[in-house]
Amino acid sequence: MARPEVKIDLMELEKLCGMQCTDEEVAAFFGVHKRTIERRRKVKKFSEIMDRAKAKGRVSVRRHLFRQAANNNVAAAIFLAKNLLGYRDVVNTEHSGVGGGPIEIAGKPNFSQLSDDELKQLRTIADKTLAPKGD
Repeated sequence: MARPEVKIDLMELEKLCGMQCTDEEVAAFFGVHKRTIERRRKVKKFSEIMDRAKAKGRVSVRRHLFRQAANNNVAAAIFLAKNLLGYRDVVNTEHSGVGGGPIEIAGKPNFSQLSDDELKQLRTIADKTLAPKGD
């Protein structure tokens, strides 16, 4: 024996879809399984109501967002600029060496060009950076 068809109020369906509710949320509201909503969506009138309501809901959100941007809401203006105009934040983190070339990395310093006095100065400086022995 087939189960009786669940009555879904189309006005309520339109309100829920206007708020961008998912099929799962619509199903929960009407106390039915998500598959019931998916099956009903195959019926043209049901599907048209859902699609039209979702479109109206998006237009309503867009209208509100534009109103916010026009009223100097900086966050709304930035959101619109990024999402509709393609603006984006760019942070350049590229590093380069001399003249834009690659960064040279030496495995160890070449001390061959230093004089004996310079080597002694360097040793004195290096010794000051070492932790005292015995600590």
